[in-house]
Amino acid sequence: MNAPFRRCLVACAAVMLAAGSAHGQSSEPSALVDQHHCMFCHTRDAPFLAPSFQQIAERYRNVPNAQFMLEHKLRLGGKAHWGDMAMPLPADRGGPISPEDAHTLVQWVLTQ
Repeated sequence: MNAPFRRCLVACAAVMLAAGSAHGQSSEPSALVDQHHCMFCHTRDAPFLAPSFQQIAERYRNVPNAQFMLEHKLRLGGKAHWGDMAMPLPADRGGPISPEDAHTLVQWVLTQ
């Protein structure tokens, strides 16, 4: 493959990745989702035991300080904001979660 063609392919791929991220298609932090048992209660696009990630994103995406509130709730558990089920304590979801991991998960959820 010649160099100009290769550069063009790389540039096109970069534009497509950037466009996907801008439209809520960022890659799932699968290891964190698995480690903290997120899918025990949530799904990406339909309510289950708790709201879907898409529902959470729709409700909180444009709410000031929502990122901070959701990270706090993820790290400590919290009262129900939807229906009757509260966010379980971290010990019931795979153990403590660092501020950095909570930030990563919440950022991903808000892109759904």
